[in-house]
Amino acid sequence: MAHSKLGFNEKRQTFWGWILISPLCLGLTLWVAFPMGLSFFTSLAKWDMLSKAQFVGFKNYISIFTEDELFLKSIRNTLYFTFLSVPLQMITALAGALLLNSQVKGKRVFRTIFYLPSLIPLVVSSVMWLWLFNNQYGLINYFLHSFGINRIQWIDSKEMVIPSLTIMNVWNIGNVIIIFLAGLQGIPNDLMEAVDIDGGTYWHKFRYVMLPLLSPIILYNMIVNMIKCLQLFVEPYIMTNGGPVNSSLSFVLHIYNNAFKYGKMGTANAMAWVLFILTMGISLLIFKTSTLWTYYEGDK
Repeated sequence: MAHSKLGFNEKRQTFWGWILISPLCLGLTLWVAFPMGLSFFTSLAKWDMLSKAQFVGFKNYISIFTEDELFLKSIRNTLYFTFLSVPLQMITALAGALLLNSQVKGKRVFRTIFYLPSLIPLVVSSVMWLWLFNNQYGLINYFLHSFGINRIQWIDSKEMVIPSLTIMNVWNIGNVIIIFLAGLQGIPNDLMEAVDIDGGTYWHKFRYVMLPLLSPIILYNMIVNMIKCLQLFVEPYIMTNGGPVNSSLSFVLHIYNNAFKYGKMGTANAMAWVLFILTMGISLLIFKTSTLWTYYEGDK
């Protein structure tokens, strides 16, 4: 079998190609492939990070489904938060982007106000909302009480703690609004003018022009925010520590507790892989169904 030999120029290009992509390959190996491999290996072992790991097979995976009641509860809490937060975030962010894209006075001021919460560190905003949700002297209950509405047990109530975290999450939608706004400003004016010429209203523009052209951006924001919601950790860790009665115990907070509070690193890694598979499953489901409602200009 004849083999073609590389010339000097081809060898030099290949050499420099490998040199240029080596930082990326090294980063993926050190920070992605190796941690994932180590995580999967330790998920098959009993390990407290201090003693030698003992291989136990899939016992950790079996035990979290059969023996750990908080595991399924943390999944329910996280999915409840995700399915409540993502649609509200999308609707609110799209409405905000439509407002900022219109000819409203003080548009730059409104853009700053909407984006400002995204600049506040999550720990700081959690402490701030902890004060806002306070039952006795919180600003929200004070405002409601001035209208004759009874005080609400926000994060101290089993029923209201997840909706309270959802309100806080919806408040922080500056990045989502910016992405929607960029999509709206990329819509050609001639399409809007065509609707005007045909006697269409603003609703017709929104329904038949904006929504189809924004559908890829809606898909992107939906996926990104879904993954972010499934990784809920900082807010319940700082504001409720998973309470009351584990009603805000998120999946990642439960993983953290098992790893660093109870010293069950093997169990925590098994849970992390379940979270990875759950995230992949929901993402694939959204991608699969997106062909029914997502429009691309290259589609036939």
